[in-house]
This record gives sequence, C-alpha cells and structure tokens, in this order.
Amino acid sequence: MALSPLAMSPAAAAQAYRAVDAGTSGLASQGAAAGVSPGADFGGVLSRALEGAVQAGRTADAQSTAAITGGGNITDVVAAVSKAELALQTTVAIRDRVVQAYQDIMRMPI
Repeated sequence: MALSPLAMSPAAAAQAYRAVDAGTSGLASQGAAAGVSPGADFGGVLSRALEGAVQAGRTADAQSTAAITGGGNITDVVAAVSKAELALQTTVAIRDRVVQAYQDIMRMPI
C-alpha cells in the first residue's frame, strides 16, 4: 500500500534531502568558486533532484530484472525499490508544494 505524498514522515523527507544534498555538495562548491552562492540556482538543484529520482527508478528496474532472471539478490531489489519509491514520493511532494505556492501567489490581490 503506497503512502500519499503528504503522509511522508519529516524524517524520511530530511533523509531524502540529505541524500540529494550530499550528491550536489561538489557542485555547490564549484558554484561558490565561480561567485555564485550555494543554493542560488533553484532550477539546477531541482533538475539534479529529478535526475536522482529517475536514476533510482532505473536502478530499481535493473535490480528487479536481474532478480527475475535469477541473477539478483532479493535484498538488493527491495532496497533499490524502496529507494526509488522514496525518491518518487519526495518528487511528488515537492511538485505539489510548488504548484500550491504558485496558486497562492496567483490568488494574491494586487
């Protein structure tokens, strides 16, 4: 049974954020060396997060295929599928929050 995106625990969201942040720390230091403050490029961070979610899904697919053909470890499959599910839930939660923020801004009186 899949959880709704809003039912994700704060600890799981923080863990997913740390995983994405750890993967982008090298890129952030490169941006700081170029005169751009870390985290200033929201589009880039979001793009890298989405790429990570897609990569987690591909890894889960590869692990599942290997298990089906008899060459994989079931523990690795479960771990890969869980990681892909968490990445997808995080992505959907972020998308929902961005859409909600956009709608709130559009409803603001001028």
